[in-house]
Amino acid sequence: MSTTTLGIIGTGMVGAGAARRAVDAGLHVVLGNSRGPGTLGELVARLGPRAWAATPAEVARAAEVVLAAVPLKARELLPREDLVGRIVIDPMNYAPSSAWNLPELDGNALTSSELVQRDLPGARVVKALHNIGPKQLLELFRPAGAPDRTALPVSGDDTGAKKEVAALLDVLGFDTVDLGPLAESWRSEPNTPLYAFPYVGSPPAGLAVPELVAWVQQAPGTPVSAARVEELAAATVRGPAGFRMD
Repeated sequence: MSTTTLGIIGTGMVGAGAARRAVDAGLHVVLGNSRGPGTLGELVARLGPRAWAATPAEVARAAEVVLAAVPLKARELLPREDLVGRIVIDPMNYAPSSAWNLPELDGNALTSSELVQRDLPGARVVKALHNIGPKQLLELFRPAGAPDRTALPVSGDDTGAKKEVAALLDVLGFDTVDLGPLAESWRSEPNTPLYAFPYVGSPPAGLAVPELVAWVQQAPGTPVSAARVEELAAATVRGPAGFRMD
């Protein structure tokens, strides 16, 4: 990595989990959310002296690599001008509902990450950390060369940005598989064989969608090799985008 500081905008399960793994791996973390730094005292205290709170704009200015761990429908609230030139890791997934949807994504006119890139002109968007849960992220990390090291997919239009994100994930304890440009990031989105389940195994039968989500969030991690990621990505057929909770 060319930097030792990771910026994180969004402090829900994904942002907080990534922050924990980053701090444990020896990185510094600057955190921001829409409610302001004053709401992050407890989280920062748990993370320790390598973490501090800031506004989202300050996060973008402080870190060359920023994890935008916000819901996709909140992407327009990201500090666009301050993210120009930054590498933005996009872990957002499309979750349409009866109250909200995006026709461009419903029709597969573009991927959710292409949408994020369009909305963040000047940023270098890399799709990553979107198909593995925080619990599994905190369980499956391994040192480089470990026979059971888990691999994660990345997609992006900027080769240098993808290399930087791969270096970050290596520090966090994971190998990476490059799936190509953002237009190919659908291969690891919801409703594909590479999304979530390889990292947790088979769920119990008969679960309703909310129960299935809860099960995945708490399931023990299952290592997934780079070869397996490549195999699943290559075999994926594009279907309807996103997953629904209703």
